[in-house]
Amino acid sequence: MAVMKQENPGGTVYDTIRRNIKKYRKERGLTSAQLAERVGLSHDFIRQIESEKARYNFSVETFCKIGTALDVSLDELVRESPEER
Repeated sequence: MAVMKQENPGGTVYDTIRRNIKKYRKERGLTSAQLAERVGLSHDFIRQIESEKARYNFSVETFCKIGTALDVSLDELVRESPEER
């Protein structure tokens, strides 16, 4: 699957989403293991999603499940922070 680049130096849309998942998870005081349990995925899988090194691309279904578990809209998960622009 090809990943389209956004027109920003922050990387791909996956990079923005992975940073936001980690940000919102921490804001809610959750560990990656706790998020994994809420989503029904393995702890390692969540760690790979959040990892800048793993570069794992995840499904839309997983994206939706994580947004629901974090009580964050999908719009918020794809929104770039001002530092990324």
